[in-house]
Amino acid sequence: MLRPVLRRSDHDREILRLAALALPALAAEPTYLLVDTAIVGHLGTRELAALALAATVLGSVVALCNFLVYGTTAQVARLHGAGEHERAGELAAQALWLAIAVGVVVASACAALAGPLMALLGGSGETAQLAARYLRLSALGLPFALIALSGQGFLRGVGDLRTPLVVVVVANVANAVLEVALVYGLDLGLDGSALGTVVAQAGMGGAFAWLLLRAPARSRRPDAALLRRLARMGSHIVVRTGSLLLSFTVASAVLARVGEDSLAAHQIAFQLFVFLALVLDAIAIAGQVLVGRALGAGDAEGAFAAARRMCGWALGAGAGLALALLAGRDVIPGWFTGDEDVVALARDAWPLFALLQLPGAVVFALDGILIGAGDTRYLAWAMAASAVVFVPLALLASSLVAMWWALQVLMLARLAATGARFVSRRWIVVGARV
Repeated sequence: MLRPVLRRSDHDREILRLAALALPALAAEPTYLLVDTAIVGHLGTRELAALALAATVLGSVVALCNFLVYGTTAQVARLHGAGEHERAGELAAQALWLAIAVGVVVASACAALAGPLMALLGGSGETAQLAARYLRLSALGLPFALIALSGQGFLRGVGDLRTPLVVVVVANVANAVLEVALVYGLDLGLDGSALGTVVAQAGMGGAFAWLLLRAPARSRRPDAALLRRLARMGSHIVVRTGSLLLSFTVASAVLARVGEDSLAAHQIAFQLFVFLALVLDAIAIAGQVLVGRALGAGDAEGAFAAARRMCGWALGAGAGLALALLAGRDVIPGWFTGDEDVVALARDAWPLFALLQLPGAVVFALDGILIGAGDTRYLAWAMAASAVVFVPLALLASSLVAMWWALQVLMLARLAATGARFVSRRWIVVGARV
């Protein structure tokens, strides 16, 4: 896998261009949570633990809805590669209507079930109350966050990754400024952190809604056939993402019962993992776009060559991140909290966290390749099978280190399943539609 990275390829320039433009947009949601973690961590350990509980739900909801971006990208890229630009524009409108509907439903559910959800995750007392309040406030921004996912999916599919970059950078800067002003300037504490993110998400969602409705299309009315196509692929991605999120939710719930210090330390490592996973996923976005475009244009060999090249780049990037994390073991945890017990626990698990970048990087690239090819049914059941392996190990974990060993097993199981599919080439199906 390292040899493709060291040898030049005709695909390098396009892979790196797409990945570089996708990177900041991919990092939008975890950047919000990283800013929250850094700001809230200095309010106190209880506030950080409350954020960990609420962020588990919020991150899970947004990740579970990533079918809005991935399914849209894959289908639009194929239509774009086949030259069917107006049909691609029609999908943009359908993605917007779907995002609004799903966003309203999930926001209402999060607000109504905030208390029971915190209890289910192992929260109790004042920590659970703070977490539930944070979740109710943050739920207001969920519809806007989902609209942003659909907008990014469409624009990636047509090869425009520069516009999403501008929108998300502005939104992230606004989020950071608002959080500092509300948390410390107006002394709103945890409430200020949630409200700052909601305002930033509202602005981002409005911008993407406008962009979706600008796409050339014969009609922007709801179309049952197009919605079914999005929903079909979306259901596969939901199973895939839901199985992954179940695994991480089980990890947080088990550690909540181990102790607040362990949960807070896990929050630091987990949010960095999510952030770095999406950094690596920039290569997967290049995979979705290039593979979908090539298959839509009927170029099966070009799709496979680009995909193989992306796996090599992903492994090289994962190795670089692993080395950087190991070098920062004694420094990085302290950026997020002043509690020495939490920092010590995070340092104990840090080598496992760093090691996870190697298989994780290749897995993320393979996910992007299979999604771009529309091979989402296989991807869904492969992830579900990996979760079945992980959950019993997680339930037996009695420490943070044991939990991160279990996460290693999860990632290796995913690598085996998706790697076997990639080598088989059964994912290569040409044509404008999947």
